[in-house]
Amino acid sequence: MIDTHCHLDASRFDPDRPEVVARAWAAGLHGILIPAVGPETWEPLLALPRQDARIQVGLGIHPQFLPDLPPESDGPNLERLDALLAKGGAVAVGECGLDGPSLTGASLERQVAVLRGHLALARKHGLPVLMHCHRLHPALIELMKTETWPDAGILMHSYSGGAELARFYIQKGCHFSFAGPVTWAEARKPLDALRVIPPERLVAETDSPDQAPTPFRGQRSEPGYLPHILAGMAQALGEPVDVLAQRTTENARRLFREAFPPPSL
Repeated sequence: MIDTHCHLDASRFDPDRPEVVARAWAAGLHGILIPAVGPETWEPLLALPRQDARIQVGLGIHPQFLPDLPPESDGPNLERLDALLAKGGAVAVGECGLDGPSLTGASLERQVAVLRGHLALARKHGLPVLMHCHRLHPALIELMKTETWPDAGILMHSYSGGAELARFYIQKGCHFSFAGPVTWAEARKPLDALRVIPPERLVAETDSPDQAPTPFRGQRSEPGYLPHILAGMAQALGEPVDVLAQRTTENARRLFREAFPPPSL
């Protein structure tokens, strides 16, 4: 099992990060992908895969953090990101994307411009993109109609849209990752979407420390909870959990160009 989106560097893990990682391996995981949320985290994250190949990282600027960064820094930050990606060590570009609640602090025009920069870097460096989109799917769709998409692919992180929206992203070649909400009692739209996604485009995540699955909802999530998410996905798809776990693991390893070591290592 591979957790394709886990903010293990978040401060909420500071008290017990080694124990959290140990619980993840004990739960059967053999890979964790940590996406950066801002420039100050890039160098520290790049050190992690050198310590343990089971932990890989993506580098990018989360749209929710753009209000905390001066607009004039966008260009220099993307140039620095380009230089770091050129050195290797990252398996993806992101987390990046569009975020509706952040519009008051970072205009749509700015968010789109920064996202275009990330997409250009993904194309240049041959890396997949970890895509965040919250309450701005119409804007992302308009961008998709004109932007050249990276050959390495797009992963729609913690997908929560419905089946019809998913069909558009499927046509664009996107992969999809699901988190804790697929296990929540009121889950409807993500489960409908889950059922129309091609099996080879499906992966799983915890989005830790947020979106904890049932029975941990409301608590801090952690990567060791991934089996609960896979169980919820398997139930919706009507297939054995072990079959889905193996397939999503293989999908993740292929999407991230075999960056994660196989389970036997």
